Amino acid sequence: MRNEETRTAGPHTGRHPCRANPHTGRHLCRANPHAGRHLCRANPHAGRHPCRANPHAGRHRCRADRGGASILLLAVGLVLLLVGLFGAAVGAARAARQQARVAADFAALAGAGISFRGEEATCRRAAELAAANGARLAGCHLDGLDVQVTAEVTVAPLPGLHRKAAVTSRAGPLRG
Repeated sequence: MRNEETRTAGPHTGRHPCRANPHTGRHLCRANPHAGRHLCRANPHAGRHPCRANPHAGRHRCRADRGGASILLLAVGLVLLLVGLFGAAVGAARAARQQARVAADFAALAGAGISFRGEEATCRRAAELAAANGARLAGCHLDGLDVQVTAEVTVAPLPGLHRKAAVTSRAGPLRG
């Protein structure tokens, strides 16, 4: 139960609003005396409530930090977005590397199957199979009956960023 002095005390009366009743010796702003914390967070030595430090400012000073959690949440969201973009870029690069590897292996095997026809026919067949697997034949070399091909796949891991994944593969008859 608050008395009449408690209701009239305020920032302009010269007394701290929580110390309105000097006769009881109790601090009146403690809602729960067992909680053990000062609810108004006032500095008894300053003589005024910290939220009313500048009465001429026209706004409540304790509300100045409102919205800080929103900014923190936006920053966390931005970090998660960047981590997701980085993960997608790494995944796209790995998929392109695997696609180039498969295309180079198949192109080398196809070229090795007809290597006895000469380098031109071998490289033409290797280029056909590399294109069928979504790659471009960057290099082809016939060494005896062995075929060495290089396949490239262009990947865009991030918008505006284009890279090439290149893989070299070799195939030929089994020697024993």
